[in-house]
This record gives sequence, C-alpha cells and structure tokens, in this order.
Amino acid sequence: MDTLVIEGRKRLKGTVPIGGAKNAALPILFASLLTAGRCRFRNVPDLADIGTTVKLLAQMGVSAAHKGAEHDLELEASRITSFEAPYDLVRTMRASVLVLGPTLARFGEARVSLPGGCSIGARPVNLHLMALEKMGAEITLERGYINAKAEKLKGADILFEQVSVGATENTLMAAALARGRTTLRNCALEPEITDLARFLRAMGAKIKGEGTSVI
Repeated sequence: MDTLVIEGRKRLKGTVPIGGAKNAALPILFASLLTAGRCRFRNVPDLADIGTTVKLLAQMGVSAAHKGAEHDLELEASRITSFEAPYDLVRTMRASVLVLGPTLARFGEARVSLPGGCSIGARPVNLHLMALEKMGAEITLERGYINAKAEKLKGADILFEQVSVGATENTLMAAALARGRTTLRNCALEPEITDLARFLRAMGAKIKGEGTSVI
C-alpha cells in the first residue's frame, strides 16, 4: 500500500483554482435543450466528455461558442435540426443518454442510441424509460435506438426501484416541461443532482427537495 508522508511544520497558504465538476457540467449542458434562450456556463472543465457533449449538441443544431474566459461556454438551442443522438457519439460516453429527457420534453420526440448498442442490458437505461413512459411517452426500441414520442409529457408520481443518478437527472429535466406536478421517489442524492436542480430553477422551473430522496 502506498504511503503519503507530509513533512513540514510550515503554515499552508496560497490560492488554488478549483475546476468545474464534469459530473455536474454534463447534465446541465444537456439541460440547455429545454429552452430556446441563450445559456452561458462558466468554469466548464476542459475534458473529453465535455467535448463529446458539445459535439453532440452541435450535431443536433445547438449553437456553441466559447465566450470570454477560457472555460466559458455559450449554448443556444433555438434552432434544432435533428432529434437524434447517433451511436457513434453515444457509445463513447454513457451520459449521452441524458439528451433523451430534455429533447422529448421540449420537442415531443427523440431518437437516442442505446449506450451499449443493440443490447439494452449492456448499459441499462430501463429506469429512464420507465419514468418517461409514466409521464405519457410512447417508447419503442428498434435496431439499437430508443424512439420516444409524446405530444405533451404529464406530471406523474414516479418511484425508482433502484437509485440511479442518470435516471434522476433525465426525469428531472423532462419534468421541468411536463404539464402538472411530478414527484420523484428514491432519487439519487449526489451533489450533481442539486446542481442540476439549481440550474433548472434559474431557468424558471419550480423544484424542491433536491438533495433528498424525494424531489
């Protein structure tokens, strides 16, 4: 076992810049799909998964530009040209499935590749699909893709059989545009859920309970 030995008796001082958290940034970037308005993000980490997310959003028609400081990013989803998240991008990053909830909620349809290709069991998204179906979505699986449609999602009382960060995030984003109140039970408690809820609230959503098992 490695050992960390600290020698000193010297007073610690100085300033350390703290980079943004990837796990918080990813769902928040996808949440920009919920509005036609311009969203500006600061302290976005410069990581491969962030680049993949921006590439996926840009392929759907979201305009993306770095503005101001190096880690500032501006997204605008006013003109979406595609509702599809293709396998060649989704396979490289499991979090890409988070495009499903906001796209379906705002545009009424979404076509997203299963993270594991044609095998739904490789990287299960069953909790995501269960929640969206309870909100009124019609979902079919075809040739490794999730095809989802809903004229208008409706609020529902949803119990996750297992705690899932991704399913909590996807459903939370979808519920922000659903008609009526949605209650999520057995939610994930991770700090990125709280960060996402704060962003959605800043966009105008009415949310309470983030950070607890019931939102």
